[in-house]
Amino acid sequence: MKLIIAYVQPEQLNEVKQSLYEKEVYKMSVTNAMGCGQQKGYHETYRGADIEVNLLKKVRIEIAVNDAFVDTTVEAIISGARTGNIGDGKIFILDLPECIRIRTGEKGQDAVG
Repeated sequence: MKLIIAYVQPEQLNEVKQSLYEKEVYKMSVTNAMGCGQQKGYHETYRGADIEVNLLKKVRIEIAVNDAFVDTTVEAIISGARTGNIGDGKIFILDLPECIRIRTGEKGQDAVG
């Protein structure tokens, strides 16, 4: 089992979800996040003062999958999120030692689904 964490541009979220649905990956958790990377932010003027904005809005997507679905899920995220510009995002894949479904008590791969 793996936990896939992806940071993508907020405006790409619908495309990522559509790509995941096409690959029959329906379970995910989505949260708003802020961060910076190679983009390094931008400057703007607010009431005459120059402000450096270096934390940019991102969306964090978390998906727990069985090992057989890792490559399919990653490919779907990439196809939905890629614009070719700096700031498209990152994907992290972590080992998931255990998963328990609260409703039924199922454990492991059966709980991930």
